[in-house]
Amino acid sequence: MKDYLLELVSRKEGYNAKLNAMREYLQAYTLRVMHDEGVFRSVAFLGGTALRFLHGLPRFSEDLDFSLAQKPQVKFEVLLKKIMSELAAAGYDVSLGYNDKKTVNSAFVKFSGLMFEAGISPLKSQKFSIKIEIDNNPPRGAILETQLVNKYFPISFLSYDINSLFAGKLHALLSRQYAKGRDYFDLGWYLSKWKGIEPNFALLKNALEQTGWSGRVPDKDNWRELIYKVVEHVDWKKVKQDVEQFLENPLDLHIFTQENVMRLLKLEVF
Repeated sequence: MKDYLLELVSRKEGYNAKLNAMREYLQAYTLRVMHDEGVFRSVAFLGGTALRFLHGLPRFSEDLDFSLAQKPQVKFEVLLKKIMSELAAAGYDVSLGYNDKKTVNSAFVKFSGLMFEAGISPLKSQKFSIKIEIDNNPPRGAILETQLVNKYFPISFLSYDINSLFAGKLHALLSRQYAKGRDYFDLGWYLSKWKGIEPNFALLKNALEQTGWSGRVPDKDNWRELIYKVVEHVDWKKVKQDVEQFLENPLDLHIFTQENVMRLLKLEVF
């Protein structure tokens, strides 16, 4: 498996392309281990990586994000040990840092020497990591569905439906204390791919309440106006700087401009 990864990365050109390919393969490998352990019977896959694997988002993502849907079948610590065991058996030099004492369980699976072996870094000591997070107290209201994906490995996922995933993205845009460029790129992608898309309003309302939102509550009549104002006032240079390293095609930045995203939001009069 490791030899396949190194060959895969060798066919890519440029630092970002190599790093993104390596990360995505290891994400898929980790997800397959989780699938085989029965994790997706009780845990839903969401976030940017879910959008890419399940819906073809044209950018790469750093983390593996999940939400607890029902009582977990596998303890977090046991799952991590299994992931580490499988990666070590495949030839990777791995270590682990994790916290399972909070509402959100989080872990960093760290790979030593892999960036050097893959020709990405000249330093043998440079480490590479994959972050795994499971929210044990997610907001209520998500609609769940099961999808089968074959990306390096066939995997059956429990996930949020597209309207619930979109609600999560709008929650991030409204509540995040800093501008994360990937949120704005994803917004433009959602609006252009699914004409007339609307968020799961119940989930969005519950998510905002959970994080202390004190502004206007988004609904069918005002959500475009609220998001329009967020997009209108963001520093788009920072948006581009954040997202460009993750794009499959850097030329997408010429399409998903601030003006075009605002235009998509205005397609329906608010």
